[in-house]
Amino acid sequence: MHQASTAAAARSWVQAGTSAYRRISLALFLAGFSTFSLLYCVQPVLPELAAHFSLSPAGSSLALSVSTGSLAVAIFVAGALSQGRDKRRLMFASMALAALCNVAAALAPGWGALLAARALEGVLLGGVPAVAMAYLAEEIHPRDLGFSMGLYIGGTAFGGMAGRIGMGMLADAWGWRVALATVGVLGLVAAVGFVLLLPRAAGGAGGRGAAGGERLGLADHGAAWRAHLGTPALRMLFASAFLLMGVFVSLFNYVGFRLALPPYGLSQTQIGLVFGAYLFGMVASPAAGALADRRGRAPVLAGGVLLMAAGVLLTLATPLAPVLAGVALLTFGFFVAHAVASGWVGALAQRAKGHASSLYLLAYYLGSSVLGSVGGWFWEHGRWPGMVGFALALLGAAGLLALRLYRAARI
Repeated sequence: MHQASTAAAARSWVQAGTSAYRRISLALFLAGFSTFSLLYCVQPVLPELAAHFSLSPAGSSLALSVSTGSLAVAIFVAGALSQGRDKRRLMFASMALAALCNVAAALAPGWGALLAARALEGVLLGGVPAVAMAYLAEEIHPRDLGFSMGLYIGGTAFGGMAGRIGMGMLADAWGWRVALATVGVLGLVAAVGFVLLLPRAAGGAGGRGAAGGERLGLADHGAAWRAHLGTPALRMLFASAFLLMGVFVSLFNYVGFRLALPPYGLSQTQIGLVFGAYLFGMVASPAAGALADRRGRAPVLAGGVLLMAAGVLLTLATPLAPVLAGVALLTFGFFVAHAVASGWVGALAQRAKGHASSLYLLAYYLGSSVLGSVGGWFWEHGRWPGMVGFALALLGAAGLLALRLYRAARI
């Protein structure tokens, strides 16, 4: 026990205020930007894809669901395989190849080819999120982990916003194919910036930007996953990720369809600008992580869920202003909850952090894929009130989980 504590104390963590910390933070910000801009760039043009390929709203949402679904499975594998491997190279290769797939989707001759390119893109992007979370948990001092994880998630928010807004504007000007290709090229640029910034060797063990740590066999992977699933708090965090991401993606998938109809009749550019709400996520993520470091994670997580529910209810209003305010509040609450939950997973996992991250993100992206598609049924049969009812039911379950986590944290 004494030896373990001595080793932990001697570990050379990367700490806030150092040059390595700034380079890691900026590199991981670019990784988050690239991943989410590539992954969600199709969301604002789902109505245009539905019209171009003669699809229903739920059918067009497959352009996003196949990517997030394949990403969920790939993350499950990538987080484990990253153990003992060069995380820097793995993340760079994933970012660059996924960007090329987005260009291929832009050139696809038919709907089937586009879905195939988007599915492969999701597989390739699996090498980024789980590995990034594990890298931060291994490299950054635990005292600074909440803020650095929040900053990474802020990068995902910026990427999600830039990809969506840019897609809307480019699609209006030159069509969705040019827009998709442009986002792919920007993803390549971000990948180059990432690999140039991330240090070849940082301070912790396992990540290091090199192949630190031990490589594990199949039995070791299974044991690590079972250990994490056997931890009640981690199970609740995984379930929370599934529910909260499902709410977030469902509402953003179909709000474009609602705003394209009377009485709003917004253009693709105007619908794309709705995703400017992600600016609130950029602010919320690092702030929530820092607040959780000081005040405790459970109360901040519960507060994020409550903010999401308030935002969802606000979107029931008919005037455009409260609808947009509701979307902004939903976004703020989601990124508060996600920043806290993802940082909490890294803190709870004493060993095999990549495996814990992979389980969290498996649940997270399955929520996006599965519940995002299920939300299409509620839109088609209940329009926006149906969507709101669906979202509130999921948030109710997430709220109960947050309450249980709060009680567990006080014991």
